[in-house]
Amino acid sequence: MGEKTFGARLVAAVEARGPLCVGIDPHGALLARWGLSEDPAGLERFARTVVDALGEQVAVLKPQIAFFERFGSRGLAVLETVITQARQAGALVLLDAKRGDIGSTVRAYAQAYLEPTSPLSVDAVTASPYLGLGALRPLLEAAEAHQRGVFVLALTSNPEGRQVQHAVGPDGRTVAQTILDEVAALNAGATPLGSIGVVVGATVGETGHDLSAVNGPFLAPGLGAQGATPADLRTVFGPVRRAVLPSVSREVLEQGPRVTALRDAAARLIDVCRQVLLES
Repeated sequence: MGEKTFGARLVAAVEARGPLCVGIDPHGALLARWGLSEDPAGLERFARTVVDALGEQVAVLKPQIAFFERFGSRGLAVLETVITQARQAGALVLLDAKRGDIGSTVRAYAQAYLEPTSPLSVDAVTASPYLGLGALRPLLEAAEAHQRGVFVLALTSNPEGRQVQHAVGPDGRTVAQTILDEVAALNAGATPLGSIGVVVGATVGETGHDLSAVNGPFLAPGLGAQGATPADLRTVFGPVRRAVLPSVSREVLEQGPRVTALRDAAARLIDVCRQVLLES
């Protein structure tokens, strides 16, 4: 048999390690807090420490590509190393790139992030559907072909997103609901979980949207620094909460650079999220 689908691997990782994704977001203030220089050397020290601390503990690590790109080719070289080390440690790697375009450009993104031979190949990537979900087809097809995943923005945690995502189309559905329904169609019949996920912020409250048919994972940013608590996950996701992957960054990373402090912070969140999402 071939490699399991991303959805199946994610379910297994969450069962083994708990429902938590930790972002690797080395912005300047955080590098300074760790006593590191804001240059490729500081970036590498930061990223390696996070992977050493959490790579064998959390289900998913999520590097934000922008914080690596800002250092040019040396930053991307660090990202390549981070991806390799995290996957070797057993964590799934979700690249937060939010790519979205058309035609050959989307195909190139697929080759960069989802082709197994690429040095930036990851388990899943975030994508923006606001040129139409159909425009992402090359990315979605590559995910299917290579047993990878895509997380599509739907109901994001930033307040500015509402004016686009809650806009109502001619058929009476909001833009976000249309995306949710189209993702549900892509995941129809998949077991134990589809490989096309959606991003729904933990801060959005009762969404007024139907999440029940998605049959894929929900990436839920917004815990901690953005104001949401694990208990908010019950309000937002209700009966689909077992498919939720909460995502945190500063809540854990600000405890560094001590490895034990990073691990302890992640362990506390894993325990709470497990209770809220899987044991209730």
